Amino acid sequence: LKNVVVGEVWICSGQSNMQWEMHRAGKEAETEIENSRNFDLRLFHVERKKSDEPLADLDMPWNQGKFGWQISGNQATYGFSAVAYYFGKQLQADLKVPVGLIHTSWGGSPIEVWMSESTLRSHPEIADSYLLQKADYSKAQSDYIAAIRAYEKAVKDGDKKAKKPRAPRAPWQPTELYNAMVHPLQPFASKGAIWYQGESNATRAWQYRSLMPDMIKQWRSEFGQSDWTFLMVQLAPFDWGHRTDNPKRTLEQITAKPEEGEFAEIREAQLLTAERDTKTGMVVITDYGDPHDIHPLPKSPVGERLALAARGIAYKEKGLTYSGPIYKSMKYVKNKNGADMITLRFDNVGKGLEAKDGRLKGFAICGEDKDWKWADAEIVGDTVEVSSAEVEKPEAVRYGWADHPVCNLFNKDGLPASPFRTDKYELTTQK
Repeated sequence: LKNVVVGEVWICSGQSNMQWEMHRAGKEAETEIENSRNFDLRLFHVERKKSDEPLADLDMPWNQGKFGWQISGNQATYGFSAVAYYFGKQLQADLKVPVGLIHTSWGGSPIEVWMSESTLRSHPEIADSYLLQKADYSKAQSDYIAAIRAYEKAVKDGDKKAKKPRAPRAPWQPTELYNAMVHPLQPFASKGAIWYQGESNATRAWQYRSLMPDMIKQWRSEFGQSDWTFLMVQLAPFDWGHRTDNPKRTLEQITAKPEEGEFAEIREAQLLTAERDTKTGMVVITDYGDPHDIHPLPKSPVGERLALAARGIAYKEKGLTYSGPIYKSMKYVKNKNGADMITLRFDNVGKGLEAKDGRLKGFAICGEDKDWKWADAEIVGDTVEVSSAEVEKPEAVRYGWADHPVCNLFNKDGLPASPFRTDKYELTTQK
């Protein structure tokens, strides 16, 4: 690491959407890889490793060309993180200085494996649960070994059915990726991190509200930089709650009525984390989802929006709108006909609010009965007025509140609004 001089270094971490390699990132990526030679963009790929204890150094297969510092180019870019590459490419072009990217991610990983044990033990609800109980982990490990042996025996014996499903996956042990893939990076200076993770914690979204800011605090402390910037990607639309449906639900079925959603609750946890920390940012990608694929393409807009957020937060570029509209406040009012409605105000309006591709979609409204109905929504200046003929006395509004939201509120700078809710009703993962 110390043999390469770069202007700015960023750590790129998370799970499968961060790990997703360039050569799998769609047709646009093929041309991008061929033209990716850039002496001012340096790529460092940390090998996927696990450890029970924090490691002092990376245990890397240095004789393999994929790992270690490389100049961006065909071979180096091919297997690198697509989101990280597009982030670095855009940031280098904007800053006009050398940029280095350290990619350390693992598909399917929950946030607990990226945190230190001391940080996790500060959460009683986690420390007292299966997450840090060695006995429970040992049982999960022994069950995994038995499942692997059964799977391998079936394959060896010629059972064709055994080849169709994936081989059993080893259970995650809290701290193991932090120990092997983050802790060894501590001696090196970096500007911040980009993070794309959350799917594996969706069923525990309420817990994520405290885990996410605590992980950021831990990383920031260990890298010794109080102003260390942390940028996250809010989860993309995906029909998570019906992911096993056969046949898959159509958009008409998905939007038939307002629904609860664990992905919606994770997005709120991410939003709250960003709102409470001026050095933490979040990019919204509600316009780049796939109801039937948890790994949506393309990846370039994700990386480019992260680079835009970096310019605004890490590099304090003046006069830059780097975020879409964020819900600020609500007010009960009456329309011109005397009917009750709710007016919403937003931060990060930029050049103004707009509905992308037609009338506003994605707003739901309810009364005290908590029976949510799709709402009529209209932009009036820098506000949005929300009402429904089915809800006589509206109490609360939600926007984009679904696993796979179909919504279209943007600012005129081209950035989508974050999903939100005005209510404080109990969430499904709160229990």
